[in-house]
Amino acid sequence: MEVLKIVITSLGSLAVLFILTKIMGDREMSQLSMFDYIVSITIGSIAAEMATALEGDLIQPLTAMIVYGLVSFGISYVTCKSIKLRRFVEGHAMILYQNGHIYEKNLLKAKLDVDEFLSMCRICGYFDLEEIYTAILESNGKLSIIPIVNHRPATPADLSLNPTQNYPLANVIIDGKILKDNLKSTGNNEIWLEKQLSSHGVADMSDVFLANYDVSKNKINIYVKLKDELSNDIFK
Repeated sequence: MEVLKIVITSLGSLAVLFILTKIMGDREMSQLSMFDYIVSITIGSIAAEMATALEGDLIQPLTAMIVYGLVSFGISYVTCKSIKLRRFVEGHAMILYQNGHIYEKNLLKAKLDVDEFLSMCRICGYFDLEEIYTAILESNGKLSIIPIVNHRPATPADLSLNPTQNYPLANVIIDGKILKDNLKSTGNNEIWLEKQLSSHGVADMSDVFLANYDVSKNKINIYVKLKDELSNDIFK
């Protein structure tokens, strides 16, 4: 009976966590601000306690989870409207390095030492500070870098080229099933899709693992299901 209760409360806590995460928004799945981090850990701890509590009132932890979730949602909404509150809750970006100068006070504010700063630069692909013009620590803890102009990658504009604009590819078939809304958004229909499959030598749509449509090139990319394992898998 106790095992059954744990199973039920675990499923219940997972359901509540899922609903609260959907309410709080996708930001909970991305880089967390300090406030989001605190709320996420607290809600997770309450959910774990709720799932394993064999005795006691389940309404209390459930209420606490909902309160934390609503507070997080409220803070997220208010910070979208108020710049000052957003700066207070989420912090702000800081310049750590610019034009050959390391800003020591900002490193201290960010609780970073020089070794950590250099490590972050290396992770971004810069092993020499002389290749960097500005290094900015974002509020989510990530480092953004503006390179010295002579050390940045060449762009088509630098070479006086005019490439065609790329667009997101629309998935029209996934695991043998047509995504009708996506197909319609490309301006094509199922008859056109069947002709495309036939021209690629695909007789049965169920054999298609993925098919997507490239608007910029007006072509369809088809990936069929492989029946045999990769014999020369280099990662085995």
